[in-house]
Amino acid sequence: MSSVLKPDQRQTLLWVSVGLVLLALLWLLTPILTPFVAAAVVGYVLNPGVDWMEQRRIPRVLAVLIAIAGMGMLIAALLLVVLPILGDELPLLRQRIPVLLAKIDMAIGPWLRQLGVGTNIDISALQKAVASRLAAGDGTGGAVLTWLRIGGSALLGWAATLFLIPIVLFYLLLDWHGLRRRIADTVPRRWNTLFGDMAAEADSLLAQYLRGQLLVMLLLASYYSIGLAIAGFDVALPVGMITGLLVFIPYIGYGLGLALGIIAAILQFDGGYGLGAVAVVYGLGQFIESFYLTPRLVGERIGLHPLTVIFALLAFGQLFGFVGILLALPASAILSVVFGRLRRHYLNSSFYNQS
Repeated sequence: MSSVLKPDQRQTLLWVSVGLVLLALLWLLTPILTPFVAAAVVGYVLNPGVDWMEQRRIPRVLAVLIAIAGMGMLIAALLLVVLPILGDELPLLRQRIPVLLAKIDMAIGPWLRQLGVGTNIDISALQKAVASRLAAGDGTGGAVLTWLRIGGSALLGWAATLFLIPIVLFYLLLDWHGLRRRIADTVPRRWNTLFGDMAAEADSLLAQYLRGQLLVMLLLASYYSIGLAIAGFDVALPVGMITGLLVFIPYIGYGLGLALGIIAAILQFDGGYGLGAVAVVYGLGQFIESFYLTPRLVGERIGLHPLTVIFALLAFGQLFGFVGILLALPASAILSVVFGRLRRHYLNSSFYNQS
């Protein structure tokens, strides 16, 4: 076969094979890529600020440390606002859920029993049954212990990831431009112009997405906080902030925020007022986000079909876990640039136009 292939073709085959081996190795190493991917995303956001400080004669090392410290202080401030309130609310939730279940039984139990379905919900009996199953040696307790061990391992993994992210982020930001040049230098010279154009288009698209998404998050955090406060929720600020900041995870973020709102309504209000207020505030918020904020601020240019978004969430989540879910939408927007170029090349090819 080597006698059939020309020298240039043999070189191409060699480097394509090397590239495929590197991709396979990257695939095998996906479980340990989380801190590097997360640090790269945060670095992309922080690098303009670091460059701005460096242009004002602040040493880059100091600028990087200031940027990382600022990000850490922002995250710590959010945790200090949210965690104490959640710590106070969880015991109340345990107290209110049995009362809620009793009210549900009183409301729909007679109607179900008229149809010959269901009985009274005996909360104490349910708690005793769970306790007896854990005490009995029927494997349930062992399953719980196994789950706790698995959960402990996962917790250690997350702790290691959180510890590594700022370290990786420091070195990435310190040599950000050098890394970009080295990556660009590996592109074959005949593809250099094409790669540069695609990289510039993807960079513009991603910058537009990040700026717009950050503004949408801030506006929605303000809206949900104010809306829940007007409705009389005691935890309007933390629940509203969490809901607004979670919207960068499509669908999942809104669902988690809605669940927090429903829990807050159950804890604070009797009757249906709280749940009705949550329905109004969150329903209007979803309408504002979908039909005004996201199209105006993020832009129709990076809009993706809902089926594409759902597929991207599942695919990136399967490949990279939780970080993959966070990266699904911006990564899909970047890939849309590549597929757009391929589609234009295909439509202009003789393979497509030949009749």
